[in-house]
Amino acid sequence: MTIWLVTRHPGAVEWAARHGIQWDKHVAHLDPREIAAGDTVIGSLPINLAAEVCNRGARYFNLSLNLPSHLRGRELSVDELENCQAKLEEYYIRKIG
Repeated sequence: MTIWLVTRHPGAVEWAARHGIQWDKHVAHLDPREIAAGDTVIGSLPINLAAEVCNRGARYFNLSLNLPSHLRGRELSVDELENCQAKLEEYYIRKIG
């Protein structure tokens, strides 16, 4: 069972470390074919990839933020992530049909 941290943002890596979150593999982009049943994936994935993670029997934790519009589209520091109330939320996503 592998814990994956999926992010290309240094602030998110620092945020996870600050909060004692441990991971085995850090990748900027996830190839869902590498995910095995029992793995855990942490990040902010597009919904189709998150659904594939769940379909493969892994757990998905989204890095959720309350992001104001003036901060969108830019790199966030760890302190900005804190100010945006960053937290991990577990989701189970599946495609219907």
